[in-house]
Parts: sequence; C-alpha cells; structure tokens
Amino acid sequence: MTSLQQSFNVPFTYNVSFTTKLFSVDNPLFRQFLAQQTSGGTVKKMLVVVDEGVLSAHPTLPAAIRTYLAQNTAVQLVADLLVVPGGEAAKNDPSLVDLIVDAVNEFGIDRHSYIVGIGGGAVLDLVGYAAAISHRGVRHIRIPTTVLSQNDSGVGVKNGVNYRGKKNFIGTFAPPVAVFNDAHFLTTLDDRDWRSGIAEAVKVALIKDLPFFEWLETHTDALAQRDSEAMSYLIYRCADLHMQHISGGDPFEMGSARPLDFGHWAAHKLEYLTDFSIRHGEAVAIGIALDVVYSQLAGRIQEIEADRILHVLQGVGFDLFHPALAENNSEHLVRGLAEFQEHLGGELTITLLDALGKGVEVHEMDVTLIRRAVSKLEVDSLSNV
Repeated sequence: MTSLQQSFNVPFTYNVSFTTKLFSVDNPLFRQFLAQQTSGGTVKKMLVVVDEGVLSAHPTLPAAIRTYLAQNTAVQLVADLLVVPGGEAAKNDPSLVDLIVDAVNEFGIDRHSYIVGIGGGAVLDLVGYAAAISHRGVRHIRIPTTVLSQNDSGVGVKNGVNYRGKKNFIGTFAPPVAVFNDAHFLTTLDDRDWRSGIAEAVKVALIKDLPFFEWLETHTDALAQRDSEAMSYLIYRCADLHMQHISGGDPFEMGSARPLDFGHWAAHKLEYLTDFSIRHGEAVAIGIALDVVYSQLAGRIQEIEADRILHVLQGVGFDLFHPALAENNSEHLVRGLAEFQEHLGGELTITLLDALGKGVEVHEMDVTLIRRAVSKLEVDSLSNV
C-alpha cells in the first residue's frame, strides 16, 4: 500500500482602513488601493452591490461612485449597480445569490476583477458568498455601513447565507482583498442599528480585554447618546481585537472552538424564533446576558460582575429578555444547542466567562441552569418596566 501526502500554507493579507466619505473626489484612499493592485496594464472590471437601505439614506452614492471611478483608468465600473434588500432578508432569499452570479456572468467579471459589497453585515455576507463561489473566487471588497459590520462581521473572513431554516448553513471562508470602514455611513443609522453593533464590542471585551470592557463602562452614556468620537474608538478597538483573534489561531475554524461566538448560540436561535423581527446585535445582547447569568449561576463569576455587564448592556439601550426565550419551558431555545453543535462540527463548545475579560470553553450546558437564567432575565425585565 502506498500513499501521497501534501501540505501547504497559503498566506492571506488584507487591510482594514478607516476613513470618512470614501468616494469623495478629495479622498485618495480607494484610488490608492486600486493603483497598488494594478499590474500588467490590464483594465479590471468592478461590480458594485449596494444595500437598498444604504441607497435610500445616501441617494447620491451611485453618482459619487461613478464620478470617483471615472478618474481611474485601471478599473472599469460595469453599467449597472445591483441593489439588494438589507438586513436578514438578504441572506434568506436564494434568488439574490443567483442575481449576483448572473451579473458576474453577464458583465464578464473574472477572478482578477472586483465585486464590491456596500451595506450591513447581512449584505456583505451575501455578496462575499456569491463572490467566493463565482469562478472559485472573485476579488471581494467590503465597505461596511453599520456599526456591527464595521467592528465585527465585515472585518472577518466568513461569508454565508441562511438555508433550510438554519443560520449561515451554507457559506465560505474567503478573506476580502480589502475593507474600508467609512464613518459617514454611520450618521444615517437609526438608533436600533447604531446600538446593535455595540453588543459585539461588549462580547469581545468580555472574553479578551478587561480594559476595553472598563472603557465601555465609562463611556456607556456617551455611546447611548450617539457620541461619534466614542463610537469611532469602539469600532477601531473591536475590529483590532477581532483581527488579532483571526490571525492568532484558527481563522477558518477547523476546530470546534469559536470564542468569538460568545452569546451567539442563543442569539442564532432567537433570531429564528422571532422570525428575524429583532436585529442580530439585539439577539446577541440577549444571548450575552443569558450566558453571563448562566456563568454566575454556575459559580464562575460573581453576581457583582454579572450586574456590571448587564448594566452596560441596559445602559446603551438593549432589552435583555424576549418572550421567545421562555416559550414551551425554553424547549425551543434549548434545541438551539444541538443546532449550534451541528454548525460547529465535533463536540459542543460554548464560551462562558471565568472572569471579566476571560472566556472559558465548556462542552456541556446544564439545561436546568439555562431555564433558571431565562427566568432571572424575565423577572429582571418585569422589574424594569
């Protein structure tokens, strides 16, 4: 018996840039990026896919993009900008994947051309997935437009859409060639979308960086009042921690450990139980609260520590309970554990807290404690009415 074995490493490099009004003719950042990518004098095509919510808030964006790119002879913007629904609707409609793949075919977008996604995290997930499966990978540029996508999902390496009633059931690990965080897009967010991304900052601070959590405590009121300077720091710090995690361990999640999914097992299930009536970040805030209270009930953290976390989440405006958590004695929620394990592959791995700023992996959850945690959140929510 004989065998052959192959082993190789593929380096990935991409920058996350922070700017304001990316497509202003006075802003050289995007132009400089394209110039650095130019090789051999060939003209590369560019397909732009825009979140319809972004377009509604920024109706002059298509004209600004066309004007900006007209000055760049190395890139040819295709005739049509694609507009897709924002929010989870972008990931729930398989025809939208076909729409983008059909455009790749129609406009002759090759592997060295670009597909640019402009929108919230769900739209970026959709566009990244379509780019990754077209020609086995078209260069993908992300321009996140929400707090949640600028500080978390948009700076990572994952893409995907929902399928067969399961969150991110089909998808890819495909790093973008670049990410551009434009703070101007945040100025038109409604309060729910402004707040939603803060949940991911609380998450990463709790599992990785106590000083960052303490900063969040100090700046809770400023964030709730939409202080742009505080939000800019939050996004930068959160994105930095997220990228450090990707570079330092298991970027394509070959194992079962996913500490950046702290609070997410319940959040993913809750989104489905509410038919996506709550934002992802709102579900994550509730999921964090649930796992924080569970960690306290399990004796891992003290009540005073749990209260500090819940105070920050409530202080920026999150509700920490939804009736769907308790439906059917929380049986629907508990089912989410098995679905989360299936999504991970291998054994169940859930991140809890051993201290503020210190996550710990566990491989089983006590259903009785889950129900007690749900009950506590429900009682607390009633007392805050």
